[in-house]
Amino acid sequence: MAKAAGKTTRKKKAEPSPGRRLVRLFVRAALGIVALVVLLVVLFSVVNPPVTHTIWSEWRRLGEVEREWVPLEKIAPEMARSVVAAEDANFCNHWGFDVEAIRKAIESGGNRGASTISQQVVKNVFLWQGRSWFRKALETAMTPLVELIWSKRRIVEVYLNVAEMGEGVFGVGAAAEVFFGKTPDKLTAQEAALIAAVLPSPKERSAAKPSGAVKKRAASIRDGAATILADGRSACFEG
Repeated sequence: MAKAAGKTTRKKKAEPSPGRRLVRLFVRAALGIVALVVLLVVLFSVVNPPVTHTIWSEWRRLGEVEREWVPLEKIAPEMARSVVAAEDANFCNHWGFDVEAIRKAIESGGNRGASTISQQVVKNVFLWQGRSWFRKALETAMTPLVELIWSKRRIVEVYLNVAEMGEGVFGVGAAAEVFFGKTPDKLTAQEAALIAAVLPSPKERSAAKPSGAVKKRAASIRDGAATILADGRSACFEG
């Protein structure tokens, strides 16, 4: 009697457990988010950010905002030097974090800020305002990426165009017009220092009607701007 042809049975591939499927889903989602972030950072290195979360929030709150994008070459050099002197004097010498400023902030019990201009750009362009640890962790992770892909000149240019410089007034183009009735390339060293002096409290301070404290801070910023020009600490964004 002929032997019946043997049937080959293939073992079914074991289905991954629900826990493993969840891990895979999480990994794919995380990789997708990372890819999107990298894409946005690369895109905004050459394309101007259309709007930020802060601008959108203020527009909803106030009903309108003042904003005008101005390329760095059409902004008075004193303005760029002033914001760097005011917010991040070692901007040209670090890779996104000012270790010395962080150390001093820790020693003072956290009563002074240590955020660099690079960190502020990341917060303003890609994230949101606030003091949560989660936002700070995202900012810390993204800052080196921005420093790697963007030039220092681009970082300053974006900062000058997205920073709030008065209530509902975003960027130096709008600030120069609203406070001094001129274009940003015509700003004097004193006017630039006054605009920089309202940072980081633009809702409480005014460049057009400066208090005594703002005038004092502006004088210090003006001296600082002259110093970073003299010692070469403005070279990375003025080349």
